[in-house]
Amino acid sequence: MAKGDVRNEMLSKGVERYGRSAMYKRRLMFKRNKVQVAKKSVEKPTTKEVKFGKSTRTVPLERQSRFYPAEDIKKPLPSRKKPGFNKLRASITPGTVLILLSGPYRGRRVIFLKQLPSGLLLVTGPFKVNGVPLRRVNQAYVIATSTKLDISSVKVDDKINDAYFKAENKAAKAKDITEGDKQEKEPLSAERKADQESIDKAILAIVKKTDYMKGYLQTRFTLTNGVYPHAISF
Repeated sequence: MAKGDVRNEMLSKGVERYGRSAMYKRRLMFKRNKVQVAKKSVEKPTTKEVKFGKSTRTVPLERQSRFYPAEDIKKPLPSRKKPGFNKLRASITPGTVLILLSGPYRGRRVIFLKQLPSGLLLVTGPFKVNGVPLRRVNQAYVIATSTKLDISSVKVDDKINDAYFKAENKAAKAKDITEGDKQEKEPLSAERKADQESIDKAILAIVKKTDYMKGYLQTRFTLTNGVYPHAISF
């Protein structure tokens, strides 16, 4: 075979010198322009008509499986209801003293300030009285008492909303080998401290005017033997 010839040589009947992959490379077939032909989408029939005597019936081509799951798979029912705003209980009004039932401050008495757009309640201790700072609470986890304060003179800034309490997304810092798993608690920002002091200052002035109110807020709510919560009038 001459040099540069891309033809395949027949060694014997039905036996060639080069195989299919070798000839593909010798003929430089990988460099040719490949034209992609759009395939026509043909919809395959899913049913067929079968004659039964004088009538015809439409029968599916694929039979349905005779097997089914041993346990029922629950499917969510369609609903047209949309989640709305949590309606505030009638017993909770601005200035109402609430008893927290969950969280790190459970058993503490706090003062309700306002309801946030998310439906959560904004409450405060005040912090200087019982150590409860400005925080959000679900109204399902509070007991509304009959004790109320007139806090109409207390102005709560509009910036104190749900976004005010969301933690900032900060990149995880590399841990030092000497520190191990211990991480120092980040100090509270100056803005949060200023907001806490301004609200507490206005509320403390109202608390001092009411007899025994400071001691009432400082006392933690507890139950003793023989005292049933359903028999207590708050």
